Amino acid sequence: MSSDPPQQVAGDHSPERPEEPSPSADPATPAEPVRETLGAPAGPGGATGARRRHLVMPEDVLDTYEREEPDTEPETGLSTVRDPSEIGDVGTADRYEDGDEIGGSAHTAPGNIARSSMVMALGTIVSRVTGFVRTIILAAAIGTQLLGDAYQTAGMVPYMIYDLLIGGLLASVFVPFLVKRRKLDADGGNGVEQRLVTLMLLALFALTVVSVLVAEWFIRIYAGGFTGAQYEVSVVLARFLVTQIFFIGASGLAGAMLNARGRFGAPMWAPVLNNLVIIGVCVWFLNLAGPGRTPETVTSGELMLLGLGTAAGQVVQAAVLVWALAAAGFRWRPRLDLRGSGLGEAAGAASWMMLYIVVAQLGALVSTNVATRAGARAAEAGFDSGAGIAAYKFASMLFQLPYAIIAVSVITALLPRMSEHVAAGRRDQVRSDFSRGFRLSSVLIVPISVAMIVFAVPFCVMIYAQGSTSAQDAAAIGRILMVFCVMLIPFTLFQLQMRVFYALGDTRTPALVSIPSEIAHATTAIALLFVMEPQHIVVWLPVPYGLYYIVGSVVMWYLLHRKLNGLDGRRTAATLFRLHLATVPAAVFGVVAIHLFRGLPGDVWPGLAAMATGGLVGAVLFVATARLLNVTEVTSFLDLLRTRLLRR
Repeated sequence: MSSDPPQQVAGDHSPERPEEPSPSADPATPAEPVRETLGAPAGPGGATGARRRHLVMPEDVLDTYEREEPDTEPETGLSTVRDPSEIGDVGTADRYEDGDEIGGSAHTAPGNIARSSMVMALGTIVSRVTGFVRTIILAAAIGTQLLGDAYQTAGMVPYMIYDLLIGGLLASVFVPFLVKRRKLDADGGNGVEQRLVTLMLLALFALTVVSVLVAEWFIRIYAGGFTGAQYEVSVVLARFLVTQIFFIGASGLAGAMLNARGRFGAPMWAPVLNNLVIIGVCVWFLNLAGPGRTPETVTSGELMLLGLGTAAGQVVQAAVLVWALAAAGFRWRPRLDLRGSGLGEAAGAASWMMLYIVVAQLGALVSTNVATRAGARAAEAGFDSGAGIAAYKFASMLFQLPYAIIAVSVITALLPRMSEHVAAGRRDQVRSDFSRGFRLSSVLIVPISVAMIVFAVPFCVMIYAQGSTSAQDAAAIGRILMVFCVMLIPFTLFQLQMRVFYALGDTRTPALVSIPSEIAHATTAIALLFVMEPQHIVVWLPVPYGLYYIVGSVVMWYLLHRKLNGLDGRRTAATLFRLHLATVPAAVFGVVAIHLFRGLPGDVWPGLAAMATGGLVGAVLFVATARLLNVTEVTSFLDLLRTRLLRR
């Protein structure tokens, strides 16, 4: 399943709304620094305004929507289950690699996090671009068939094991705990940090050693369908790749401590170096081994290059973050006097978060097993196009790009103000926060998802059909991507609803909701193994993946509707309907463009010409149709963009 993808309080700075009183005098929630971070000018000609006056940030668009919407009658009486500042965010909790773009460290950091939003946004974009290039080069090097499936399965193991046993605790409780202790302790939290670092490094080292020794069992658990050379290659790669566990954990811990110090640059940019190292390793492998390697023909030296080279990327990322932490003034002095440190109490409060993570990882285990078994069966049946976990993962990476860049930026801007409105007990404000956030995300995600459905196959052929990945393999990835993209709106809705519960201090509800959601996912995913031909299973595997988010969204919508006296459902549904309707002319033109340019030579030119023509004309058609349908969210965004551009 799935199950990628955050808490801090902030002020509502709309100029047309009376300023809310500060909900708390707690030192962990300073009012003034937070207000500055959301983009409120420091004053006429002030530094903040001068720095950002030409930038269109998510908080700018949220403010524009807020000013254009009528004031509502105050609805009070909302209460929190637990202090939201004590809750970290585990992101989407189904990340197979790379970590997640939203996590506890980013959303429990001090209030000036949004002041660095451009650094974060730029770092995220560069990381995603280099990650995108890495994915293309990786597909060219290992392909989407048996060797690719073996590498991808082995590569998922360290992230899954780390997230399940350590990463979930770090994100959900230890990060906010560090932030709180840095503010409240007389030593600035130094003692707690020393104890946590010592404990984490020892646990990571032990977990890594054990994982290397039992790597074979991880492959048996995650890829029960592997046999023969494919199984042996997977085990060899897993022994190399599980060594990353120590460095993944060191990266997460160092990044969390940097964020707690208000240092956001290194955590956002270090993954870029990881991507560059893996790109270099894949190019080296391709030049050394050539395209078309299989589990039977790949050599031990080539496997060592893939395994150690991939792990080296994580080592570089960890080294950069540790160096940045040292530059920030941290000096590690091992301490194991844990009594009275509060770490045990903090870990004990994570029960519901850990339940959510366990359910999510069980879902990932189901999806991985279904995909690996499908790939092995397809190979046995003689199908030579990618039908396993590699093709599924390459499609999944593309599927989450719009959410990672668009919705995460909105979440980062939205959560601080939503947390303050929760603290003030304002149901109406929290309801409008959620509605605006989802509609704002949908303005870009809906047309992009439709465009990805239309152009999925030619786009995947254009970028993936090289090296060890044939045009047929690339087209198979495109078909998987088409089904994935249908699920993009439910995926985004689920993630936003979950953050509303986190802002309410409620981790119990998302954890319990994940259980029926995962039952729906697991049942339908496993059923695919019995009702479909093996070559078609991974094409439809995104349906069970999306069913998790559909079931979860429906249940959480019902619960939040009761909690907040409504969720602005009619307006949200009307906006979604009009947005999808506005994409119809563009989608039709895109299909026509694909057919018009189909006769061009090669694998690149047909897709490139169709996407360039269909994308440009389609964007114009979408905007024109949206204006005709009076989709105010689109017109507001365009008006804001035009105003900013005219100021240049």
